[in-house]
Amino acid sequence: MKEIEPSRTDRPLDRGDLDDDPIAQFDIWFEQAAAVNPMPEAMCIATVDEHGNPDSRFVLLKGVDQRGFRFFTNYEGVKAEQLDSYPAAALAFHWVELDRQVRIRGAVERLGSEESDEYYASRGRGSQIGAWASPQSRPLGDPRSELDDLTRQAEERFEGVEELPRPPHWGGFLVRPVQIEFWQGRRSRLHDRYRYLPEGDGWSVTRLAP
Repeated sequence: MKEIEPSRTDRPLDRGDLDDDPIAQFDIWFEQAAAVNPMPEAMCIATVDEHGNPDSRFVLLKGVDQRGFRFFTNYEGVKAEQLDSYPAAALAFHWVELDRQVRIRGAVERLGSEESDEYYASRGRGSQIGAWASPQSRPLGDPRSELDDLTRQAEERFEGVEELPRPPHWGGFLVRPVQIEFWQGRRSRLHDRYRYLPEGDGWSVTRLAP
């Protein structure tokens, strides 16, 4: 199969280009990605099941700060069950327009009810209804009439209710990073990679071979 070279211009990445704080560096790259990528918040999250088999899917980043990376989901879905059983995950962002990746590994914990309530309240009503209606990861009949029925039932349940309460089975997770890697692609395939690891009150930064 013919190999297609990317049309992007090489972007060399040196240690001096990076902030000492990986969260600050992520914010810089995320802002740059948002200028050219229609969905920079899309991230792949990898978990493991009860047999140690890997599993992955894309979710949306809904916030990042010095504690870590936040996303929200149904607590009764497979993803959440895996995280509750083995509270660790790996995240990956790929911003193809900039030929960049960011990889994160970390411990996982549920967010408190206050943060989950706040984000749920910010969602559109359709998304709020969906959180009540969908039995995430569970088998459904096909075509989707069963899901449509569940949605109608949720709409009828909350008809006339202006502010929907957050479902008890829905909320957020926080991934607290123990390793963050920034990857800048090069045409030669001799890519630039830097890994941040916790060290004392800060982080150590090491260049890795591509």
